[in-house]
Amino acid sequence: MPGAARENVAFTVVVTVLVGLGALPILFLVAASGAPSSLLLATVLAAVPVGPLVACYLWLDRYEPEPKMLLALALLWGGFVATAAALLVQGLGGLVAGFSDRESLAVVAPVTEELAKGLFLLLLLWWRRHELDGILDGIVYAGMVGIGFAFIENIFYLASAYDGTDGMGPGGTSALTSVFILRCLISPFAHPLFTTFLGIGVGIAVGSRSRAVRVSAPLVGYGLAVIAHGLWNASTLYGISGFAGVYLVLMAPAFLGMLGFAVWARSSEKRMLAASLADAARRGLIPATDIPWLVDLSARRACRAHAKEYGGPTAYRAMVDYQQAAIELGFLHHRFLRGTAPPDFAARGQAYVARIAAARPYVGFPGQVVPTR
Repeated sequence: MPGAARENVAFTVVVTVLVGLGALPILFLVAASGAPSSLLLATVLAAVPVGPLVACYLWLDRYEPEPKMLLALALLWGGFVATAAALLVQGLGGLVAGFSDRESLAVVAPVTEELAKGLFLLLLLWWRRHELDGILDGIVYAGMVGIGFAFIENIFYLASAYDGTDGMGPGGTSALTSVFILRCLISPFAHPLFTTFLGIGVGIAVGSRSRAVRVSAPLVGYGLAVIAHGLWNASTLYGISGFAGVYLVLMAPAFLGMLGFAVWARSSEKRMLAASLADAARRGLIPATDIPWLVDLSARRACRAHAKEYGGPTAYRAMVDYQQAAIELGFLHHRFLRGTAPPDFAARGQAYVARIAAARPYVGFPGQVVPTR
């Protein structure tokens, strides 16, 4: 079995086993956190922000969509592995080190939770580095892990609020509504935002030629994630005024800034792909006239619609495969031009070129006749 295939299998096996191990205690704790009716209600409410958040990250990930299996594993890691690991470490820390509730909330929780979430990204960097093409991929995977973590955590908070077991009052609909508004409507982006700092660090590490940057970027990203998480948690210790102040002054601007940065990163990918594919075209790997149809997202949609309308499912599949192979080649060729090509660069490049050669005879762009097999 080739080295890359062994690494893929190792990553999948390790993550799957850890997800299974993490799911057992989490599901037990969720089941014990409330009566069946309140638990079902808490799960439904906790799921409300999940769909929109996932859709946002998939929207960012349109140039070179990440494998659905990896995105699902990122969600499961956040929901089960990271949550279970954080609870275990925090529980042991409270028993052994005697952390106070304030220390646990403001310091221990951010340190352990961001480390537990970030381990998925580090495993990707170690075993599935070829799936990480840059900063945007790091943002997407970090976001998925954060969404999974927040979903399970919100179930705990919502069920405890409804049952009155959170120490904040008698519970009931009023308490449940307050927690839902706070965690699911006002700040559903919190955990994805924290972990995104580490995702950016991992994305920088992948594209850097400097060993010092490859080591330091994830560490700096982790540090920023912990700081942001700590400030957010600490704000709740000072009542509604403290929370509102941190939310308005730090968290909301940070979220908007991160959103703007992610959109900029995606637009920069368009420029990067245009340049790398132009160099690939000069080397005879793809036709230069195809590049505008490949690097513009609206043009890509138009190409798929044209292929489906005039060539049917077969032409549509050929167009999709051609687009995906060409974009993958563009990312790989960019790393080659930067001097950061992966060890299996030649084999992967040949595979993409073969896919391009197989699909291209059956590709017709808008205004052209769609060839048939």
